[in-house]
Amino acid sequence: MQLNPSFKGIAFNSLLAIDICMSKRLGVCAGRAASWASARSMVKLIGITGHGIPWIGGTILCLVKSSTLAGQEVLMNLLLALLLDIMTVAGVQKLIKRRGPYEMSPSLLDYLTMDVYAFPAGHASRAAMVSKFFLSHLVLAVPLRVLLVLWALCVGLSRVMIGRHHVTDVLSGFVIGYLQFRLVELVWMPSSTCQMLISAW
Repeated sequence: MQLNPSFKGIAFNSLLAIDICMSKRLGVCAGRAASWASARSMVKLIGITGHGIPWIGGTILCLVKSSTLAGQEVLMNLLLALLLDIMTVAGVQKLIKRRGPYEMSPSLLDYLTMDVYAFPAGHASRAAMVSKFFLSHLVLAVPLRVLLVLWALCVGLSRVMIGRHHVTDVLSGFVIGYLQFRLVELVWMPSSTCQMLISAW
């Protein structure tokens, strides 16, 4: 059954309007006059924990310090996943060019990772991908597993709260992050390949 094109357009525009309305209501730390303006610094700090630069830098540092083949294999594949995430998000953002619900300039760190538009939310995709990666490759106690999932959700929510992203940007980021994890699992580099790459450094 074919839908009337005008009905499709109306439905799409209605969903966009709901998304914008929800995003503006949840943007409680979006400016100095916002209702939760005093919590803005803390909420931004939560968001920074999902930024690409600290994750890539930390992964490289751990890789340098790692002395086991298994650890190096996991870290090399995590590095691959993080680089894939930055390239994917930057490419989709450049293609869509959607602005956030509030007018604000991206930070220097955002420019470094080419995370300058709103769709999809790069911090959310990274948080989803990293948390799923850790859940799959690290032996963690149940409380830590719960905290890891809560951290990913908090990173996504923080980006809406500071007015940087719409709700759909964050939800799309979560989906993209999960798909990136599945792709890295499919093309997982074995220990021999990782050792060859490490020795090439």
